[in-house]
Order: sequence, then structure tokens, then C-alpha cells
Amino acid sequence: MPSVMGLLEERERVARQRVEALQAELREAEAVWERFVIARETVGQVLAEPRGGEQARLVADERPVQVTGAVPGSVVPVWSDGLEVAVLAPDYRRIMDILAERARSGGEAMDCRQLAAALELQPVPAKVEGVRSKAKRLVARGWLAEASPGMFSAISGRGVGS
Repeated sequence: MPSVMGLLEERERVARQRVEALQAELREAEAVWERFVIARETVGQVLAEPRGGEQARLVADERPVQVTGAVPGSVVPVWSDGLEVAVLAPDYRRIMDILAERARSGGEAMDCRQLAAALELQPVPAKVEGVRSKAKRLVARGWLAEASPGMFSAISGRGVGS
């Protein structure tokens, strides 16, 4: 028959093992929590900083101030007089350049497959849909025209010639 002291020592050993396991789990959870806190603080700092590549801002007298240095992923501003294509991100500028060249040569509007091919992209649905999304955004912001559904063309005076 086991002694009372032996039973107590056994229970103490089991409790100590459980405490050590819980402490290890707690350390892991705290490490994960710290990473989330650091990530949240970093995102907060980044969002609080003024954007170096901000797009054209309208001042009180409604004249656009051109800010150069658009980067991939930047916002497409709404077109207004005096706003240049340089405020657009590179992908959008390429679309504008292709359609402007097409307009200068007297060509018709282009569909997204033709634009994707002109951009030297593979004519797969994912790439074509990406081009369609960008072209639609340019139409919505007043940079391009969509004469009929899916047919895009440059607008004279939108920073793409006369």
C-alpha cells in the first residue's frame, strides 16, 4: 500500500508537469499576441504617415496640383483639366499610351483582349480581366471612353494628345 507521502509527491509531480505545460503554452500565446501587437502598431504608423506618392490634390481654388511619382497600386484620380497622365500608376499609363497611339493612327476602340495583347500579356482570362478592371476604372474616373460595352478608346484632351 502506497504511503500518504508518496501519493502527495506523485500528485505534486503531475501538477508541476501541468503547470510547466501551461506555462509553455502561455509563452507561445504571448509570442503570437506580441506579433499581432507589433503588426497593428506598424500598420498604424504606416497609415499615419503622409503618402510620398500622393496623387493630384485639388486646392481651395479647384486648380489641380500635379504630383509626380505615381507608384504601382496607387489610386486613379478623377480626371480634371490640367491633370497629366503622369499621375497614373505605370500600368494605367501603358493602357492610356496604347489607346492614345491607336487614336492618333485613326484606329477604332479596342477590347480587353486586344489591350492585353498590346500590353504583351498572355490572352488568358485572368490577365484579360485584370486589363478590363483597369480600363473600367479609367472610364469611371473620366480618363477613357467606353463607346460600346467592352470597347475602350482614348478621349481627346485627356493627356493623350489633341
